[in-house]
Amino acid sequence: MAEPEQLVVEAERQAAAATTLDELSAVRTAMTGKRSPLVAARKALGDMEPDARKQAGQALNAAKASIDEILSAREAELSAAARAEKLAAERLDLTEVTEQPASGHLHVITQTWQELEDVFVGMGYRVAEGPEIESEWYNFGALNFPLGHPARDMYDTLYVDYGEPGTTLLRTHTSPVQARVMENQEPPIYVVAPGRCFRQDTADATHMPVFHQIEGLVVDRHTTLGDLAGTIEAFTAAYFGPGFSSRLRPSYFPFTEPSAEFDIQRPDGTWLELGGCGMVHPNVFEACGIDPEQWQGFAFGFGIDRLALIRFGIDDLRELWTNDIRFLEQF
Repeated sequence: MAEPEQLVVEAERQAAAATTLDELSAVRTAMTGKRSPLVAARKALGDMEPDARKQAGQALNAAKASIDEILSAREAELSAAARAEKLAAERLDLTEVTEQPASGHLHVITQTWQELEDVFVGMGYRVAEGPEIESEWYNFGALNFPLGHPARDMYDTLYVDYGEPGTTLLRTHTSPVQARVMENQEPPIYVVAPGRCFRQDTADATHMPVFHQIEGLVVDRHTTLGDLAGTIEAFTAAYFGPGFSSRLRPSYFPFTEPSAEFDIQRPDGTWLELGGCGMVHPNVFEACGIDPEQWQGFAFGFGIDRLALIRFGIDDLRELWTNDIRFLEQF
């Protein structure tokens, strides 16, 4: 019969030699399994005198406890090492900074677009996108524009030669994204929709036929005009910084009621119109399959291009499109 002390020493040696959990499992089977020396020694106790059997049994029990402790400690070491190896292999460095290109950088509009997204994502919104070529329904019908509204006129809107005349167009705002979100997502909804828009505007210092907007939509229970005003003020502080404030002025939009224009007050005390906003009209909710008796919400929108002009002190919108490298390198 193997001596209990020898079994403990052998278990310690084999456990130390095991480098994986599978190898340690094999050691455990060899040292404590049905065919192990420990089990064989227990079976031999029946042939011993009572006093000797008692003493030998106590020694084997102590050896079994020591072996279990050795194997458990080694298992903990190997498990920790395996876990660390797995974490190292799956590690994602969230602080990694993308290498800047040797030449060139993001356009002024793109910089502004990304910064606005970051501000609203930080406020709990998610970013939604939609097609630039839209149907008349999503661009006008679902947003409560009456049939005779001037915005539907071909002198204002760029219609596409697809389907029935007047049914397909280049979107004039990113509001259709809001309608699509309401159709496909159950409230509560907190989204912003940035994107490119198109209108038949004559290019001048403040207008272009291609421009960029970002619009926000909130649909939740017990939402009020006060929540809208607070959101606009929070955005103003987050984007423009200290010294700026905001105000709402009564206005009219087909898709909101009540509606307002919102302005920002600059540190020098002057006011600048920034965009439009209001409480979502019940007709819009009904068109998009949302019960206006159960849900309320607000929407707001403004031009990304205009914000770029304000942020970088540019006085002519056309400068953003001339691609003059001497101009773009300043930003």
